[in-house]
Amino acid sequence: MIVPMLKYTFLVFHKEYQEFLKNLQELGVVHVNEKEVELSESIKIKCNQISRYENIIQFLKKRNNTGTDTETAMQAYDIIEDIFEKQKELESLQNKVEELEKDIQRTKPWGNFSTDLIQKLTEENIHFYFYLVSRKKAQELEKEQPVKIISEQGNQLLIAVVQLGEDKPDIDEEELQLPAVTYSELEKQLEKQKIAIEEINACFDEYSESALPVLEKTKAQLLNSLSFDKVIMNTDRKVENKLMILEGWVPQTKTLSLNHYLEEHNIVFVKSKGTPEEKIPVLLKNNRFSRLFEPIGSMFSLPDYAEMDLTVFFAPFFMMFFGFCLGDAGYGLLFLVGGGIYKLKADKIVKPYLSLIQLLGLATIIFGAISGTLFGINLIETKTPLTENFRHLFLNPDKMFNLSLILGGIQIIFGLFVKAANLTKQFGFSYALATCGWLIILLGSITYTLLSMAGVIPENSTILYIILAVGGFFVLFYSDPGVNVFARVGKGVWDVYSTVTGIFGDMLSYIRLFALGLSSAILGFVINDIGLQILGSSKILGPVFFVIFLLLGHTLNILISSLGSFVHPMRLTFVEFYKNAGFKGGGEEYKPFAKDER
Repeated sequence: MIVPMLKYTFLVFHKEYQEFLKNLQELGVVHVNEKEVELSESIKIKCNQISRYENIIQFLKKRNNTGTDTETAMQAYDIIEDIFEKQKELESLQNKVEELEKDIQRTKPWGNFSTDLIQKLTEENIHFYFYLVSRKKAQELEKEQPVKIISEQGNQLLIAVVQLGEDKPDIDEEELQLPAVTYSELEKQLEKQKIAIEEINACFDEYSESALPVLEKTKAQLLNSLSFDKVIMNTDRKVENKLMILEGWVPQTKTLSLNHYLEEHNIVFVKSKGTPEEKIPVLLKNNRFSRLFEPIGSMFSLPDYAEMDLTVFFAPFFMMFFGFCLGDAGYGLLFLVGGGIYKLKADKIVKPYLSLIQLLGLATIIFGAISGTLFGINLIETKTPLTENFRHLFLNPDKMFNLSLILGGIQIIFGLFVKAANLTKQFGFSYALATCGWLIILLGSITYTLLSMAGVIPENSTILYIILAVGGFFVLFYSDPGVNVFARVGKGVWDVYSTVTGIFGDMLSYIRLFALGLSSAILGFVINDIGLQILGSSKILGPVFFVIFLLLGHTLNILISSLGSFVHPMRLTFVEFYKNAGFKGGGEEYKPFAKDER
């Protein structure tokens, strides 16, 4: 559900305003109305500073931390500047290392040589000329003049031709230049650069153990200061800037502490309810079960303040659809047990997600039991004493296909009920009559069909026509009560076309539940089948590779199938269910003006 909000307008004398805002920030319950104003230069600077701090904090959190955290005496600003300088230096060193490694690869064929010796020989009029030639060419040159093979690169030889005097040898090959630095000298330079890199990384690791508390604290102070500045920026100034007016929203459940403070300090304020034209922030409050699914709903959008929160309505369906798609009782058991074990040591913030995983695992166990699938084993076809008495209860693929369509139909009709309630809440019951007309047509037709098939009522009865006429009347004449009757009929005709085609398309979308569940089961069967072939291939190594293959294969299947089992139910929720429930969305999250205590 959406927590009701109250609008507060505070009127404060300018000399008391700073103290008032500090107290308001301490209370941390008011969501300040933001105006469309240009950010001041000081706010932009603080935003940049916070971004720098956040980047450095995330950088240090990824470093090697031995767990022996000790707080440094350095100031946060000095730490940030030092780390930035070292990051620049590190980048320069890494670029230098890349260049040296390329130079080493080019110089390696030349080996180690003495530049001094070559210089002395040159002074004695003994010159060296270098070429890269084929082996055959080198053999020919050796017959004519002194040739020294320096290195071999496949069929290519790097040679040095010794020549007395300055006349170049008559060789039809491109002359190569001797490297300015030897291979060993480059290796020494590379080692020196790597040592410098290690020293910088060691410094970063040290900062990760000592600087994080200081940086987190300073970032929190900057966030609080930024929040403070933004509130001042969104304050109206009246009576020659002596009267400060601030507007904000407070959840009805959190007004007691605020009212007590305002009355105690004689703060003038006006309290009222919001109007449909205002942008009212949204705070969700659901039961323990539905609260776990709030992060899924927020991936799409928060509901508008005026409409209903659909979390409690889509949560059971999402849970069922995930179980249907994954559809293996063994996999579900791993989710249930694994999530429970991890919760014993997990952080408080992670535990709700683990509880969600356990619920999804429970749904998977249920649908795995319905379809007769356990770790890729088809319990319908596998004859075991444990399943002998209730094997007939398992649903085969044909029945699972029908079940996916039935669940889809139930969610679509349920979505129409939600839409009717949503429209009634926002605009009044008359705006929900067209949706009620569709419910009469759908539920009436289904009931009529079932009763006629059971022989309770005769076929081709006038009851069906009465149902269609009543429902059609509401659809045609109440599609939009705010316009004239001719426009209503026109919109009603369009509503008939779009709804009929839309419902058939939506129903077909739910076949994906069956398809994903079947593909997950088939992959499990294939993994087991290949594993059995490996088991029979060798008496000694067969069982070892059998276990390894099953672990790897089923792990991969769980990862792939779980991704699809999460994404596709989410699509059915956000597209099919939200559309049929008339979900508008676009709500603004409730973010109170409060201190960051991290």
